[in-house]
Amino acid sequence: MTKQPIRVGFIGLNPDGQWAATAHIPALASLVADFTISGVANSSAASGQRAAAAFGLPHAFTDADALVRSDAIDLVVVTVKVPHHHALVKAALDQNKHVYCEWPLGRTLAEARDLTGLADARGVVAAIGTQMRVAPEVEHLRKLIADGYVGEVLSTTLVGSGGEWGAESTEPYRYLFERANGATMLTIPLAHTLAGFQDVLGGFDRVDARMLTRRPQIRFTDSGRTITRDVADQIMVHGTLGSGAAFAIHYRGGSTRATNFRWEINGTEGDIVVTGPGGNGQIIQLSIAGARGAQTELQPLMPPASVYAGWPETSLARNVARVYALVAQDIRTGSRQAPSFRDAVALHETIEAIERAADTGG
Repeated sequence: MTKQPIRVGFIGLNPDGQWAATAHIPALASLVADFTISGVANSSAASGQRAAAAFGLPHAFTDADALVRSDAIDLVVVTVKVPHHHALVKAALDQNKHVYCEWPLGRTLAEARDLTGLADARGVVAAIGTQMRVAPEVEHLRKLIADGYVGEVLSTTLVGSGGEWGAESTEPYRYLFERANGATMLTIPLAHTLAGFQDVLGGFDRVDARMLTRRPQIRFTDSGRTITRDVADQIMVHGTLGSGAAFAIHYRGGSTRATNFRWEINGTEGDIVVTGPGGNGQIIQLSIAGARGAQTELQPLMPPASVYAGWPETSLARNVARVYALVAQDIRTGSRQAPSFRDAVALHETIEAIERAADTGG
């Protein structure tokens, strides 16, 4: 493409503080040389018109099909609930549009593979929103490990809080508590974190897992209703990495007064600790500290301040913006640097391995 801004069309843009409005809009506002938001299609024409008016967009499409067929759109961004990803992404790919889809790519590994095969056949840029991978802290951590800060990695442990999968929620999030929808604590907060985890330390070699539902009932505070959930609120995964290092991960639903995110990496020469305020590693501000050699106390190991220059101030929008910057590069140059649908399939395969290990007991 030329240097003209890439025209973005959103499927799922609610001005009332939901994900696209709070993360994608400020992310794109930091990349005005590369992108312009041309239009939106929501679940109804009226909703689309309201979003277009709120954000000053030139096009409010009557539905998603009209958006993906429009010559005014180059890149289709899908930010709706997971059960709708497959149909909407497929529609965009059928029109040879570039696509940025929020994670998970599909409800199942089969859906992810289907969309990846179609994207490959179309030859378009197909990016997945596993934005923890491009967080400045994760990129810095990856370099620290590669440069031997801890020496040989012996083991790693990670504990995180899953947030929404606690004792209470609200009706709009009811779909999160039905496993068939593909939007669970495993597939969203834990999988997002696994994307960054595996970028730093490599993939799993052997996996054992247990998934428990300790709170079988969930109450919706806005309606007062209580339903039975069929998704886990305690997930324990352990085994060995490809490098031979031992790993152990524990995610628990809700939040805790104690530790909501702590990731330790222990090696022959040193140790690193990564902490944050919640278990959604893709959106939280991460802090890194470490010690090696003769040091006896942890010292800050954050990236230099220059790394953050020019990006949104919040980690929530910053990490999304960094994915978009790679998408622009891929569209303009033919590179494939952004997290891709192929990467999504690999992560879906990891999720399936964890589920299989939990279901079979090994």
